[in-house]
Amino acid sequence: MQNPKNMRRDTALVHAGRKPEDYHGVVNPPLVRTSTILYPNLAAYEDKNHRYRYGRLGNPLSDSFERAIADLEGGFDAISCQSGMSAITTALLSFLKTGDHLLVADTCYPPVRDFCRNILARMGVETEYYDPMAGIEIESLIRPNTAVIYMESPGSGTFEVMDVPAVARLARNKGVVTIIDNTWSAGILFNPIKHGVNVCLQSATKYIGGHSDINLGVIVAADEETFARLRQMSWDLGVCAAAEDLNLALRGLRTLTTRMKQNAANAQAVMDWMAGRPEIQKLYHPSLPGHKGHDIWKRDFTGANGIFSFLLKPAPREAVHSFVDALTLIPIGSSWGGYESLLQPQYPAKIRSAVPWTENGALLRFQIGFEDPADLIANIEQALKIFNSNA
Repeated sequence: MQNPKNMRRDTALVHAGRKPEDYHGVVNPPLVRTSTILYPNLAAYEDKNHRYRYGRLGNPLSDSFERAIADLEGGFDAISCQSGMSAITTALLSFLKTGDHLLVADTCYPPVRDFCRNILARMGVETEYYDPMAGIEIESLIRPNTAVIYMESPGSGTFEVMDVPAVARLARNKGVVTIIDNTWSAGILFNPIKHGVNVCLQSATKYIGGHSDINLGVIVAADEETFARLRQMSWDLGVCAAAEDLNLALRGLRTLTTRMKQNAANAQAVMDWMAGRPEIQKLYHPSLPGHKGHDIWKRDFTGANGIFSFLLKPAPREAVHSFVDALTLIPIGSSWGGYESLLQPQYPAKIRSAVPWTENGALLRFQIGFEDPADLIANIEQALKIFNSNA
C-alpha cells in the first residue's frame, strides 16, 4: 500500500496502520493478545534486534496503532500507553530528574497537578505554573535548571489557545524540552510537532476511541533521540496498552474526521442557541470571536470539536443542581469525545494559581454528541426554566 505520509489526511486515516497483504488480505490488523514470544533458536534470542521479544514490549497490533498515530502527528514514532494519564506521566518522567524545574500551563488537565504534587515533588522536581496566554513572555520564568515546558492547547475547561509555535521556538533556543497534550485536536486539527514541539501526546480514550469504551494513551516523538528516551522510560515503567483497546482505537481512526465534524457542527448549533440566553454569562470555545487565543486558533488549527464550557449567571447552589439534574439527555460524565452528550462541572477556582479564577457563577462543560441538536436544545431549555424557578 502507499505510504500514508504521502496522502491527504482523511485518506491517510483510512489506510494508516493497515497492511492487508501481511494478513492474507484481511482488511483490519488482527487482534493480538500475547505475552510470550517464541524464538526459533538461541541465536535469535540473543539477537537484540529481534523484532518482538515479549508482549509488553510490542507486538504487530501495537506497531500498527503506533505507526498510524506517528504518521498522523508527523512524528518519528509513537508509544501506546494504557491511558492518557499514563502517556503524560511517562513523557514527563522521560525528561525530568532531581533538581529540575518544570513549567506547566495553568490550564492543564487537573490530574497533572496531582502528579506534580504527589510524585515529582517527592523526586525533587519543582513545578511552576504559568499563564498559557503569556506566549514568549514565559522566557522570564525559564531558569538554568528548567528542563521541560508542558503545554495543553486549548486548555482544559476554559480552552485558552496557546501560541505553541512561539513557545516551541523559545524552548528550543534555550535547550528546554517541550511536551504538549494534544487531545483536544485528536491529532487532526493541529500538529504541534510540525510547529517544533518535541513530544506530542493525547488520550486516545477520547475522540480516537470515540465510543466511551476504551482507556488508551499515545505519545509521539519528533525525532529518534527523543523517541529512544521515551521508549526506555515506557519499558522501565511497564507501560503496556491493552490489545482490545488498541484494536478499537485503530477502528476509531477510520471514522475520526467524520465523527469530529458532526460533533463540531452539533456543538455549534447548541452554542448559537445558548448565546442568546440571559441565564448564560459566557461561552468558552476557541471558535468564538473574543475567546482567548481565537486568532491563534484560526491561524494554527484546521477545525473545532464538540466540547465547550459556559458560565451560568450567579445563582444559589440549589438552582445549579436543579439545572444539571434536569438535563436528561446530557448526564454527568467525566469524559468527552464519545458519541453521547455529557456534562462535567468545572472548578478552576480550586486549582489555578498563575491566573486565579475570579468569575462568579457555575462553570459547566458540555460534550456534545450525535443527538439531534434540536432535541438537546429543547432539553437545555426546559432545564433552564427549572433553573430560573430556583434562582
